[in-house]
Amino acid sequence: MPTGSGDVSAERFARSRIVAFSTGNVYPLTPAASGGSFETDPLGPIGEYASSCVGRERVLEYYSTRNGTRIAIVRLNYAIDLRYGVLTDIATKVRRGEPVDVRMGYVNVIWQGDASARAIECLPLAASPPLVVNVTGLETLSVRAVAEHFGTIFGRPPVIDGTEAPDALLSNASRSAELFGPPSVSVGQMLAWVADWVMRGGALLGKPTHFEERGGKF
Repeated sequence: MPTGSGDVSAERFARSRIVAFSTGNVYPLTPAASGGSFETDPLGPIGEYASSCVGRERVLEYYSTRNGTRIAIVRLNYAIDLRYGVLTDIATKVRRGEPVDVRMGYVNVIWQGDASARAIECLPLAASPPLVVNVTGLETLSVRAVAEHFGTIFGRPPVIDGTEAPDALLSNASRSAELFGPPSVSVGQMLAWVADWVMRGGALLGKPTHFEERGGKF
């Protein structure tokens, strides 16, 4: 049973396998060249949202230990589709001539379908204590480079705001790749799909990711 809730679900479905969504925001910012945080790294949430997600994980861990409930915790970073996500945020700003903030200069992204598939594939691996797995793309993408890529396609150089900090919110997805293989949709395919969607005026959800946020205020 995939879920994003905590104690109510864990108590009610104690005999079930549970996949619970968490977030890569539970990690601190890491050096851009590091490849991102591993599941075994110490947590360092920034801001109330990230802290609340750590709290959710702790509740699930408690019930898993107490009741023997088999749980997998998915720390998801930036799943995207055509209507929403970091790539769509950047592409839309470039297309409109709006500034692209590069202070959070590096990101991981994964296609929503691949993220959903990994969540389902975690069900048979759920365990007590919980399995923890980062779910995101394997590559560390430069926000500036992505903006410049879209600028080339749109025939409009991006307006860059700020300078890249040496660290960013990044997760290492090597465990996910070892368990499930690489994502089926490549970064190149995502970039091509998003660029085409934005150029054609495809529908957007109007929910920015705020990936630029470095202080945890979402």
